[in-house]
Amino acid sequence: MASMGMVVMTIGLFLFSLLDNETTLTFIILNLILLGFGYALFSSPNTNAIMTSVEKRYYGIASGTLGTMRLVGQMLSMGIAMLLFALFIGRAQITPEYYSPFVESIKAAFMIFSVLCFIGIFASMARGKLH
Repeated sequence: MASMGMVVMTIGLFLFSLLDNETTLTFIILNLILLGFGYALFSSPNTNAIMTSVEKRYYGIASGTLGTMRLVGQMLSMGIAMLLFALFIGRAQITPEYYSPFVESIKAAFMIFSVLCFIGIFASMARGKLH
């Protein structure tokens, strides 16, 4: 189930890498729904697999580690996005003349994130079934 969620999230992230100036709000909303569905398929089984693999006395440590890893992932993705903004836009304020490089940096970020998520599919599948 978790691996299927990663597949759905990879598809959603890849679809966001196709954004352009003409992308409709409907596309964005539907894709956000797809990403949310993928995350829902992944998150609960993954958390269950982690928490059931440790003894009860270590639940606090496992839960804290899980939360820390989520935040590290969020910070890493924000760092990647900011690096791409700096490379594509520089130190300029995002005004209409910088919309095109802004969109290009977003597309690059989503492509990188979809590749990372694709790799995550195999990490999830390699884990196998845990009871």
